[in-house]
Amino acid sequence: MAQSSSNSQLQPLPSDLLVDLRSDTVTRPTDAMKAAMHAAEVGDDVFAEDPSIRALEARCAELMGHEAALFCPSGTMTNQIAIQVHTKPGDEVVCDRLAHIYNYEGGGIARNAGASVRLLHGDRGRFSLNECLDNINPPDSHYARTTLVAVEDTCNKGGGSVWNLAELEALSKEVRARGLAFHLDGARAWNAFVARGQWGDAGALKAYGHLFDSISLCLSKGLGCPVGSVLVGPQSFIQEAHRVRKVMGGGMRQAGSLAAAGLHALEHHVTRLADDHAHAKQLGTTLAAHANVASVDPVETNIVIFSLHGNHADTAVRALAEVGVGCFAFGPDKVRLVTHLDMTSGDIHEACSRIAKARLIGPQA
Repeated sequence: MAQSSSNSQLQPLPSDLLVDLRSDTVTRPTDAMKAAMHAAEVGDDVFAEDPSIRALEARCAELMGHEAALFCPSGTMTNQIAIQVHTKPGDEVVCDRLAHIYNYEGGGIARNAGASVRLLHGDRGRFSLNECLDNINPPDSHYARTTLVAVEDTCNKGGGSVWNLAELEALSKEVRARGLAFHLDGARAWNAFVARGQWGDAGALKAYGHLFDSISLCLSKGLGCPVGSVLVGPQSFIQEAHRVRKVMGGGMRQAGSLAAAGLHALEHHVTRLADDHAHAKQLGTTLAAHANVASVDPVETNIVIFSLHGNHADTAVRALAEVGVGCFAFGPDKVRLVTHLDMTSGDIHEACSRIAKARLIGPQA
């Protein structure tokens, strides 16, 4: 992301904003979620005595067909814990150049795990089996030891792109056959489950979960929770992850109210992600018809990324804010919008009407 655009998401928004489409992290707990949080039974989670957290961990592990899980404050932490457990200093992690673990986690792969990164150049964050295998280093002491392959489903910088299930199955088989670990950054995995029609099919979810040695599931994006992610994997992996979480300062005490939000969301907020996907497609159609828009990335889930004629992303962000639509620059000529549960179909219809009339590239063009 260009430096000139890096703080666009931090600028004050108009008080009369119609929709805040900067991210699905801006949602606020629903009244029903707040009631569930208020009623939560709590205990000391560092002592593994918080019943609500243990229930959430058991639920996520069961959904993914794994033995155990660990509740953490953020998806960055769950990803970084997994990388540290799977690697040793000097090892190499294979991921796409658009991956969140590389772009948006503060250089944590190097800083926390002491590992290097091999970047692949896939299709909107999804790389091929052959490209992956071609980038696994040989067992030669001149090279870093490749120990981990990570995928992101859906891929944020890929515009919410969904991985093809057959490709993930092939990657899992071949990567693990070579003794490497396979990790999923599932920050928006719930969106992928709904898009592929897996949600509600326990067998399909478990089969998907079995593809990976570890899985990060975020609760604070599409599911609308105020905080939290869950790391899923085998019992031995989670035991070591618990140790790393402690080192990173991620142990929490009476945090069951946060877990209760996650449990509520799993029951009530996953199926409705289809509404977010439909809203995103409406926005994408509107933007594709806009005279100032050069192109719109394929819209598969709840993220819309559009490109402008020229490096006018900051101008477009300001113009959209002026008509009540919050978003942020995703590069010098790109803007991202993300749909979520805090908006209605009526809100999206009105937003599309305002976007269609807005001038996005300024008078200098």
